[in-house]
Amino acid sequence: MGDRVLVNKLAYRFGDRPERGDVVVFDGRGSFLPADAADDGVLRGLSRRFGSALGLSDPSDTEYVKRVVGVGGDRVRCCDGRGRLVVNGEPLTEAYLHPGDVASAVRFDIRVPEGRLWVMGDHRSDSSDSRDHLGQPGGGTVPLGRVIGRADWTGWPPGRWTALSAPSRGTAPKADARG
Repeated sequence: MGDRVLVNKLAYRFGDRPERGDVVVFDGRGSFLPADAADDGVLRGLSRRFGSALGLSDPSDTEYVKRVVGVGGDRVRCCDGRGRLVVNGEPLTEAYLHPGDVASAVRFDIRVPEGRLWVMGDHRSDSSDSRDHLGQPGGGTVPLGRVIGRADWTGWPPGRWTALSAPSRGTAPKADARG
């Protein structure tokens, strides 16, 4: 929280799709916010995007940074007997969780629709994520078309410069393998 991330906006532009474990930036309108949430207008929007790209202004209030926990077809549930998230029948090891946080205090069991993502923050006790939007249209999932890019680096503050990796990638079988 309060970190600035460097976003690779080309990561998913040439056929690649977000994978489990990726940290993505997305526009929350239509999933986390009403579809008609305030737009900045053309001039202010361009100014904000340019300033944000240079790290000079805050990102839009409609943009979120979250980790992909489930992709289209995945069954994601909370939790197993040891308090771990389970994806396609396999428990996740989430070493990236904020110290002291549990996988989720909210119980859920969802099949992620094709073309959508189930996303959660790494600081689960202080994150507004897919769990908070379960009863809304889309069931808390984010459309792939709303993904802006992949967050590859924490760039600010200087003491927190680090690459953002996807340590959980591949820890759960594909959705068609188990369910």
